Amino acid sequence: MKNATYSGDFGSNEFELIMSLVRDYFDGLHYGEVSKLRAIFHPDAYLNAPSLRRSLEQWLDAVANRPIPNQQGQAYDFKLLSIEVIKDQAMVKLECPLFDHFYIDFLSLLKENGRWLIVNKMYSDLREGH
Repeated sequence: MKNATYSGDFGSNEFELIMSLVRDYFDGLHYGEVSKLRAIFHPDAYLNAPSLRRSLEQWLDAVANRPIPNQQGQAYDFKLLSIEVIKDQAMVKLECPLFDHFYIDFLSLLKENGRWLIVNKMYSDLREGH
């Protein structure tokens, strides 16, 4: 996770907590670990792409039923591009190449009850011309 930039008023512990969530997100995608992904998303999170809206359960079902990138020999080429934190909210920008796609993901995080969770995911595939 090179190239990480961050801004905001928070301690290094908050940064490490968010970095841990991002690592779990990347691992969940790469290894098809639905339980790991479920653990870092708020249950009412929505995933939004141009012309596509899915609930967390719809997305996790899709992840569970697609090929697993690691088993297909796909490279672990995910990148953290930026983190911005303001109090108990954060925006994380990621590069997520998967299969024949090159996704840019924006993850909206909230810290509630002492824990950071993804409450919204917006993503777009740069290879589709969107």
